[in-house]
Amino acid sequence: MKGTVLGEVGLHMADADNVVTAIDDLEAGAELPYNGEMVELAEAVPFGHKVALVPLERGDAVVKYGETVGEAVEPITPGEWVHTHNCESTRGRGDRAAEDGEVA
Repeated sequence: MKGTVLGEVGLHMADADNVVTAIDDLEAGAELPYNGEMVELAEAVPFGHKVALVPLERGDAVVKYGETVGEAVEPITPGEWVHTHNCESTRGRGDRAAEDGEVA
């Protein structure tokens, strides 16, 4: 398996990632070590979902696998579940490509 398991809670796939993937259904209050500090989960997070490691502001890139996978649509605090309520996918967005002048 690639990546690093942080605190037996989350899978950190690449150094550039600002989120980890929950490796189990996680309870609020679970902690994972990151950059010499502990990140406490603010809420329960389902298996396979993302957890923020750092503060993200509206418009910040959500990075997983070393790639931008989404954009924060509201401020996100470390330990918060990152999902459709606070993150919008940037993959397969033909609407954005058209806005940017890209031609398919």
